Amino acid sequence: MDFYQQLQLSSIGSKQWIKGAKDSKEKHKRILIYNFKVYLVVAFCFAVVTLYSMIFGSQNSVVGVLVLLVLMILRQVDFGIDTKHSIGVIFMIFAILAVGPRLANTVNTVPAFFIHFLCIMAIMILSCHNVIMSNQSTFILGYLLFYGYDVTGHNYVLRCCGLFAGAVICSLVFYKNHRNRTFHRGFYHLFKEFHLFSARSSWYLRLSFGISTAMLIGELVHMPRVMWIGIAAMSVLLPFSKDMKYRVQRRGPFNILGCMIFLILHAILPDHIFQWIGLIGGIGVGYSAGYAWQTVFNTFGALYIAENLFGLKNAIILRIAANVFGSLYAYGFDQLFRKITTSIRNLFENNSIMTDQA
Repeated sequence: MDFYQQLQLSSIGSKQWIKGAKDSKEKHKRILIYNFKVYLVVAFCFAVVTLYSMIFGSQNSVVGVLVLLVLMILRQVDFGIDTKHSIGVIFMIFAILAVGPRLANTVNTVPAFFIHFLCIMAIMILSCHNVIMSNQSTFILGYLLFYGYDVTGHNYVLRCCGLFAGAVICSLVFYKNHRNRTFHRGFYHLFKEFHLFSARSSWYLRLSFGISTAMLIGELVHMPRVMWIGIAAMSVLLPFSKDMKYRVQRRGPFNILGCMIFLILHAILPDHIFQWIGLIGGIGVGYSAGYAWQTVFNTFGALYIAENLFGLKNAIILRIAANVFGSLYAYGFDQLFRKITTSIRNLFENNSIMTDQA
């Protein structure tokens, strides 16, 4: 494996590659490349987000974060349909991200619930035809972030411009990397192959309803930062129960651990270093191969922003409450939804059998 190929590895892949070294010299070389990769990625992320902030305003730095994340996944994964059709899908999703969160912030709680559901469902259908790719997580994360970090007036115009620019950039990169691939499905297959009781379509509904209802409850009890509830629910609402249980068991505890580490760093680090805590968290995520420690380090940046709004104590309490509730609610909702859909499917099947016999 050459230098460039090693840079393309995930954290898990890099660590496995290091373990497979035949001698200490080769191991140290691979470790050096791994460290270089982590800091290169962090530097690139910092540069992209900073550039977006300079062009489209500091309140739209979150758009830079989304574009960066989308670029990182679309370099390697596809939508399971014709490449040219996929370009249209990218623009459709970015349009949803531009309109949906802003619209949801202009209406009351119940109408906002329906907007959340429809937008998340649309993103699921458009982006996640191939469930294994998990494309939807990045786009839904963007939707929730835009809802939480809403802007109006001129800043909203700049946000739309930033999203359009991002759609163009992502489309160009996607086309360059996937233009020679052959697909047997097109855009219309995304809807043609939607079947209410299929495993994939059922998961679409389960995730869309799960996130939307979790946020609805948060809104009804006037909980700030309901996007954190939505992100926690999205993070654990996976297609397969075994994977979901794994994440539910770790989402709350490792968020608490992240909050405690943040609190310690807050106490011991001087202000001129602590202001880079989000960057430190990004480096930590780069070194983390597993979900648990990624959850820990993702806490840093979120808490740093929330502390300025709610104070340190309230930010930590809110972060823990949102993640514990979001993950546990999602697990309970998943179990209930599966039972209800199973009962409805059995009812339809029994009625169908009785009709055939008649």
